[in-house]
Amino acid sequence: MVFFGVSKEKEGALRKRMDSLGIFEKDIVEKFIRSSGKGGQKVNKTSTCVYLKHLPTKIEVKCQRERFQTINRFIARRILTDKIEKMIRGKESEEQQRIERIRRQKRKRSKRAKLKMLEEKKKQSQKKKGRSFRPRLEDLE
Repeated sequence: MVFFGVSKEKEGALRKRMDSLGIFEKDIVEKFIRSSGKGGQKVNKTSTCVYLKHLPTKIEVKCQRERFQTINRFIARRILTDKIEKMIRGKESEEQQRIERIRRQKRKRSKRAKLKMLEEKKKQSQKKKGRSFRPRLEDLE
């Protein structure tokens, strides 16, 4: 049993996801490397960077996002499961669906859709103009 330093819910969700994809701890080679970059003495003294290699698929992951080794171990496994899921499920994966949704949102609107949207905007502005305060002659005297 590996402890990752995160909540039991997150750890349980990761384990469940790994099991559903057929990823086992015995198939993962884990190494710890000295991190590089910002951090000063702390980074130079401790090996917080985590390297994982999934032997059956030959997928490699390196993670040094956080200052703590335990959290980096969790994040590295999550990245590994994302990569394996993308490889196995392709278009069906959650990540792929998210990317596709963003692509659809950014897609240019057709001329017809633009015209329809502009007509709605014009109608709305006419409504607002109709609501504006118009002084009556009696009020001015």
